[in-house]
Amino acid sequence: MIEIVLIGMALAADCLTVSIAAGVTARRPIWHPMTLMVLAFGIFQGGMTAIGYYSIQFLAGWIQAFEHWIAFVLLGYIGFNMISTIWHKDEYHQIDLLSIRNIIALAFATSIDAFAIGISFACTGFHWSYAIVIALISSLASAIGLGTGIQLGRRIPFPAEPIGGIVLILIGIKILAEHLC
Repeated sequence: MIEIVLIGMALAADCLTVSIAAGVTARRPIWHPMTLMVLAFGIFQGGMTAIGYYSIQFLAGWIQAFEHWIAFVLLGYIGFNMISTIWHKDEYHQIDLLSIRNIIALAFATSIDAFAIGISFACTGFHWSYAIVIALISSLASAIGLGTGIQLGRRIPFPAEPIGGIVLILIGIKILAEHLC
């Protein structure tokens, strides 16, 4: 079980970072979308682990070939849109990381690695409790990230969307580099 907790912590690192970016841009608690983000990150991490395990015969080769590109494009697209707020100085154009559409896209993008972990469980064995532990750790990391981001956001005297965008792009580059190298 210690190994599953460590795997859950590794998978939750991206959830934590994205949640910090969302908290920084929000600067205050927005309970409904933040609760949705916490739940979505946990559900997607745990769910994608289980889906990876159960879909090994059907999708494993295709998903493993493209998963890093999908995450890179999703995170890069949202990140670039956040950075583009710099060029909209005449009108304050904020990218809402807490919109339902962006929450789902971010939860999916950060959980693609969980799918690969699920595939690896096909070789080592799988139990539903693994997915539950991974989901709980990811939700906890997301909640901690949102709280940390809110506190950081309150200390930043300028719009933080470009910083959040850079963070998302860097996460996308990290995911891509891990799979290409």
